[in-house]
Amino acid sequence: MGTKGIRGAITVTSNTPDSIKEATIELLSEMIKVNSIEVNSISHVIFTLTDDLNAAFPAKYARLHCGFENVAMMCFHELGVPDSLKMCLRVLIVLNCGDTFVPEFVYLKGAANLRR
Repeated sequence: MGTKGIRGAITVTSNTPDSIKEATIELLSEMIKVNSIEVNSISHVIFTLTDDLNAAFPAKYARLHCGFENVAMMCFHELGVPDSLKMCLRVLIVLNCGDTFVPEFVYLKGAANLRR
């Protein structure tokens, strides 16, 4: 068994706990569905947010609403590259999986422009 990373991103409507909660749940739910993830197979999760998002920790909502109670998670600020996408929440789910698993990355809302 190996590990593979699954990337995802979504833009957040405003810098409020409710908006970060909504975006976190929407993104993780879609990533779980598209990749048929079983939460107990997740090694760890890394969240990054652009520096204009600091009202809440996405890991909190993953734990409370997505069943990630026993998953190691960390939240960081994204590198502030000039002219990069604003109001963006990114996630890397590191999954324990078979060698033949092919991850499908998920980019939602304004973040869909990151992967054309």
